[in-house]
This record gives sequence, structure tokens and C-alpha cells, in this order.
Amino acid sequence: MHDAYEPVPILEKLPLQIDCLAAWDDWLLVGTKPGHLLLYRIKKDAGTNRFEVTLEKSNKNFSKKIQQLFVVSQYKILVSLLENNIHVHDLLTFQQITVVSKARGATLFACDLQQSSSGEAKLRMCVAVKRKIQLYYWKDRDFHELQGDVTAPDIPKSMAWCENSICVGFKRDYYLIRMDGRGTVKELFPTGKQLEPLVAPLADGKVAVGQDDLTVVLNEEGVCTQKCALNWTDIPVAMEHQPPYIIAVLPRYVEIRTLEPRLLVQSVELQRPRFITSAGTNVMYVASNHFVWRLVPISIASQIRQLLQDKQFELALQLAKMKDDSDADKRQQIHHIQNLFAFNLYCQKRFDDSMQVFAKLGTDPTHVIGLYPDLLPSDYRKQLHYPNPLPTLSGAELEKAHLALIDYLTQKRSHLVKQLNDSDPFTTSPLMEGTPTIKSRKKLLQIIDTTLLKCYLHTNVALVSPLLRLENNHCHIEESEYVLKKAHKYSELIILYEKKGLHQKALQVLLDQSTKANSPLKGHERTVQYLQRLGVENLGMIFEFSPWVLKICPEDGLKIFTEDLTEVETLPRDKVLNFLKDGFKELAIPYLEHIIYMWDETRPEFHNVLIQLYLEKVQGLMKVYLNSLPEDEIKAEPAGKEAGELGEYRNKLLSFLEVSSSYEPERLISDFPFDGLLEERALLLGRMGKHEQALFIYVHILKDTHMAEEYCHGHYDPSANGNKDVYLSLLRMYLSPPDVHFLGPIKMELCEPQANLQAALKVLQLHHSKLNTTKAINLLPANTQIREIQVFLESVLEEKAGRKRFDQVLKSLLQAEFLRVQEERIFHQQVKCVITDEKTCRVCKKKIGNRCASCEYLMLLQYSAL
Repeated sequence: MHDAYEPVPILEKLPLQIDCLAAWDDWLLVGTKPGHLLLYRIKKDAGTNRFEVTLEKSNKNFSKKIQQLFVVSQYKILVSLLENNIHVHDLLTFQQITVVSKARGATLFACDLQQSSSGEAKLRMCVAVKRKIQLYYWKDRDFHELQGDVTAPDIPKSMAWCENSICVGFKRDYYLIRMDGRGTVKELFPTGKQLEPLVAPLADGKVAVGQDDLTVVLNEEGVCTQKCALNWTDIPVAMEHQPPYIIAVLPRYVEIRTLEPRLLVQSVELQRPRFITSAGTNVMYVASNHFVWRLVPISIASQIRQLLQDKQFELALQLAKMKDDSDADKRQQIHHIQNLFAFNLYCQKRFDDSMQVFAKLGTDPTHVIGLYPDLLPSDYRKQLHYPNPLPTLSGAELEKAHLALIDYLTQKRSHLVKQLNDSDPFTTSPLMEGTPTIKSRKKLLQIIDTTLLKCYLHTNVALVSPLLRLENNHCHIEESEYVLKKAHKYSELIILYEKKGLHQKALQVLLDQSTKANSPLKGHERTVQYLQRLGVENLGMIFEFSPWVLKICPEDGLKIFTEDLTEVETLPRDKVLNFLKDGFKELAIPYLEHIIYMWDETRPEFHNVLIQLYLEKVQGLMKVYLNSLPEDEIKAEPAGKEAGELGEYRNKLLSFLEVSSSYEPERLISDFPFDGLLEERALLLGRMGKHEQALFIYVHILKDTHMAEEYCHGHYDPSANGNKDVYLSLLRMYLSPPDVHFLGPIKMELCEPQANLQAALKVLQLHHSKLNTTKAINLLPANTQIREIQVFLESVLEEKAGRKRFDQVLKSLLQAEFLRVQEERIFHQQVKCVITDEKTCRVCKKKIGNRCASCEYLMLLQYSAL
């Protein structure tokens, strides 16, 4: 409680009993039981709470019975209930202006003065006449009927205007009457044990309605606007509203309370008070039968100081908004009180409410974070000051506090990220004056993100990784590193390092944790995934940290260089190949196979290297294979069909030599031995265009006519000069074999090549269409039988005749098609088509004269088809 008003006696021991009061400005009207009307002028002495009271006028013959008074200073009139009728007098001379004759028998009235947006005042009045409620409005110095009378369920005992409704209290119940033209009546609730109802208007257009020692606030719909009712210490007999206070006259004293927050502010003991009236803002009079007091408000500054000591910040805020200070001073004080209020909410452990207030105030987030233990660096935390000692939090309370802080910081973070690139100066307000604040958005974001990380570690560890993965994550590296290591969150630590570009540290942690049994990073999988994402700019780091994976698991290690990721595929392949050849040569072949077969690598150097590696592998395996055979045993198997790895790699070599078109045979052929791998040499010779040497190997060394024919079939191309006579070369190899040294210094014991006439005749028979007839006949030896030559020539002539017949038929068909097209053209050219400006375009549906250029071509096509 605090002192809001000081009671000052105005009239003491008045000889006449007071029945009603009214006041305005410096004037006080007192209606007495004998019917005298007294007008007092009340002037306040400067600097004191003493008043000069002067009886300005006394009208002993005003009326026999003064029941109710109401002053309308805007119209300078006094509305009064005299001898059960409504009278209107001039406010200064007390001369009667009018009498509402229809209101004869009235027992109660209530006035309502409305201010329009233009500043014009509108006076309405409701009058209770028995069980009727009459409605009037003031115009041209007289009251006029507003609408028809409303029938009430009982005789009204108390009533007040509530916007466009009237709240009426009867002996047992309260009702709400709507001013909707129909006079709709809504029953509210009983009056309670006290049979005298009480309805008092409030400053915001609502009404306060009493029910015994409770008071509820209703709007014009009759709906209660407060969660809880005001609870008085006794039953009020009268009530006035002076924001933020509501003042009630109780049988033995005057009680002052607030609606929001619900507080008992002050109890003023007076001798049997009965009446209360207001002369305007902060001018209140209370009267008993023979005494009148004025309630003088204590200065707002004094009240605020007392409220802040009592930690009644909500009421202090309301009073601060009512002060007459300059706008800047008022804003500063309101902001200070709001900060104290938010701090007090935190101390009361209302963490969510506290954070909401801090968010609205724009308080420096570091000052809010400083409320919590172990979230700010100790050096910076020592610079922060708070109004009172901070509460000690632990367990569930601390978790609840952290959750509220997370919501607050998330909101602040979102706001800061949007403004990060703004050029406007950035300011935050301190919680306590004189405390340093953060001036940089980036630095504040760093503190917020680091604090969020710590809060997540205390409340919900699953949110740590998403925070660290944010592209605009601003976590302080050293501080975050410390808390993550302390919490043994190494997976999250890896994410932090990766996002901050500290790949060396990340990879070292992965290496250290890979051998720890209980670590979530045990093994090499995370290292492989991490290296795959580094890209070409970190190639040196990839080469530094991949060897330990390649050693323990070559297959997974190779995925560092072969995974289908953009970062992996764009690595410089020559450098990767050299790295593998230097330290992990057994992986060079699968790497080359992957980039050639899967990534379509066509550069000759990679194809050459793969062939060389195949060759090296095959030679090594062949040496082992030959050494494993007994000395007197020679086992010849087809190339690529050998058992084990030898067959596998030789088959790969042969297949690659056949399918690849990117290697350079001239550079590679010198690597192949002369005493073996003849099939491979034949393929290289063929790729070089040296068909006769290749066929010599097939025919006279390998003695495989089938492979020779397959070779010719694969290389024959009638349009290429070097390949169109390949069958002729085969024929020559059968009929006129060259010398045994035709291939060069072959280190093999070879018999002198022999002619094979039967094989040559078979070639003539099967492939006569691919041979130059003249050259083929010239190659035949003189002792060749006429029959074989005749068969060859017959086959050639038969084919030529067949080709000629085919060409003649084709020519006839083309000529017939040409004639048909010409006839169709002549037919269409005979059709006459006239296009005028009145014709409609089929495309744009406009007249041809107005057609659009875009459809002109289409229009011509369509009309040409008519």
C-alpha cells in the first residue's frame, strides 16, 4: 500500500444536513435536506494543501427537496432532480431554464456527455419514472426525447450509461438496456444480499457494478472485462473512477483500489462518509451528513518512488504515463520502470513474462543473458549491474529459465539477421543506466548464437546440430569449442569446425576419436564423408588425412576420390592419380576405371596410364604363373581365359584396347614385349592402321583364322582408305606370306610362314563383296584352278547384277513419287483464292486489313490450303 490521496477538510460541522453534491472546476455545489443550495468557491493555496473556501451563493428557496445534482459545465447548466421532477438551471445564476414535464414522478436520472471527433459535446439523459425509463438529449436549451420509453421489470434504484447501453440496478437484479431502437433488455445477475444496487460509470465508457463487497466491470454488451472482481473490505455505498484508481465510499472510510493490477492502494478513515463526486481530473470531494473533504492527490513522482520501493511496477508504469514531464523524460522514466518490471518478473521466476517485456523494450540481449549463470564470459559479466541480487536457479527452474531465454534469443536473432547488412547505426538500451552495451550487430549475433548453443546443451541437445549447421551461424569458436568438448559432443564439434572452415582441427578430432571404443565417431566412415565434401581448394588436406583410411580400408578409402559428389568429381584427376600411384598403387587401376567408365574421362593420358598399369599387372601375374608350372610343362590357354587374376586382368586389358578410342597406340606399343602378349600387340597394330602386321600375328603366329576374320570384320570400312582393303590384306597374308622377320626382332622360335590356299579361297567365297576383284585375282597364284576362279567371279557378277536391279527398282519408285507430287502441285495451283481486307483471319479472328503481323504467315498458309 501507498498514499495516493490526502484528505483535506473543506466544510466542517455544516448546520444543514447534506443530501447531494456536485462540483466543477473550483466550484462545489451542496444540496441540503431543507432544500437549500449552497455554492462554494474553493481555491488552493500555492505550495500547500490548504484551501480557501468561500460561500459564493446560497439559495434557500431552491426547492423543497433536492434529490440529485449533475453539472454540465460545457453547457453551463445544472441538471437536478427536485421534488421528483427534472429541472435545468443556469449554472451561475441558478435561474430555471426548463422543466421536463414528462418526467414528473421521476426517482432517478443519469446523464452522459459524449465528445465527438470534431470536439462537439452531446448530452444524453435517462430518467427513471416508476417502471419506465425515459431517454432525452439536450439541444437548443431544452431536453428532447431520444426514443420511446423503455419498460423496466422493476423500479430502478441505480443506473449509469455504458456507451450505447444503460446498466440498471433494481432491488434484486441488474439489467442491461440496449439503445438499439427496440430497447432490448438483458438480465445480468442478482444484486446480492445487499438490496441497494450500485452502478457507477467509468472513464473508459464501461460501468462498475456492485454485488455485496464485490465489484465487476462490464462493457456495453454486458460482458465482464476483468478476470477477477474487485473485493472491497465492506459494501460500497458510492463510487468514482479517477484513473488509475477507483475510489469507493464505505460506511466507515474511503477505500482506494486499482483495477489492473488488482491492488488495495489506500484506506482513508473519515467520519461516516456517504457521498463522492468529481470536479475533473484529480479533484475529488467526499461528504458525510455535515462534513466535506477534498481528496488531494499525492504527487505522481512521490507515488512512483514509493511504488518502485514496493515493486509495484505495473501501477508505477500507469502513473508514469500520466506525468506532465517532457516526452523525452517521460519515455526515459517509463523505459526504466519497464526494465525494473521485467527484472522483477525474472526474480519472481516468471521467466516467459520477463523475456516478453525485455523483447518489447529492446534491452541489450547481453544484459538479459547476464541474468543467467555461466552464459557470458566472466570478464564481460563483471561489467554488468542489476537492481537487486539475482535469484539462484537450479534443476527444473533453471531449465524453465533456459527455455524462456531460448525463445527470446531466437526472436532477437531472427531480427538481427535481417538487419545484418543495414548501414543504419545499431543501438540497444541498457537494463541499468551506465552499463555498457554492444554496438556491433555481428558481435551481438556471436554472443546470441554462443548462448543459444549453451542453452541447447542444457535443455535439448538435438537442437545443437541444426544451430551449428546454419549458414549464418555466428558461434564464437573458442567458447563453443570449450563447451562442446566439456560436454563430449564431438559430432557437434565436427560440425562447428566444418562450418567455420577449420578442417584441419575437424579431421584431427576424427582421427583421434576413430579408435575410441565408446565414441560416436569410432571408425573411418565420418572421415571419408568429411573428406568427400572438402573440394579442390582443400586438396592438400585430403592427401594429408586420407592415407590412414586407405591403409585400413582401401575400398572405402577410394570412395574419397570416386563418390558421385560434385566436390569429388571436380578434384584434379592427374594429381589424385599421382597421389595414388605414389602411395597406393593397387588403387590406381580402380580409380582410373571409375573415372573412365563412370565419369566418361576421354583424355589420352589417363587411358594410356590405365593400359600401362594393366600391362604391368598382367606381366607380373604371368611371371608368377609361368614360374609355378613344371619345367617340362607348357600350358597354352586362350588370352584372357587364364585362371585367377591373370585371366581377369588380361581380359580387362584386351577389352579396354578394343573399346577405348582415346589411348595413343604409337606411344604404348613399345611397352609391350615381343615374346608374348601377341593378341594385345595385334590390337595396337590394328589401331595404328598396320593391318598386315596385325593379321600376320593372327595368321602365322597364333594360327587362328577365325580371329583374323573377326579382326577384318571389326576394321573394314569401305569409306576409309586405310580400312577398305583389310580383307585384301588378309588374302595376301594367306597367299603371299611375308618373311618371318616381318614384325621385327621377335624373341620366339617361329617356323617359316606357309601359304594357305584353302583359307584364301574361303575368304574369296565369303567376302567377295568386300574385295577389289582385280586386285584379288592378281594375288591368286598361277596354279590356281579355273573352277575356283570361276566360282569367285560368278559370285561377284551375281552380286553386281543384284545391286543393279535394286538400283533400277529404286529409280522407278522415285520417278513415280516425283510424278505424283507434280500432279498434286498442279491440282492445288488451279484453285483460285481471293483475299480481301474484309476476310477474317483464322488465327487472330480480325479483319485481314487489321491483322497482326505475328499471324500473317499462318493466315497465308491457311488460305492457300482452301
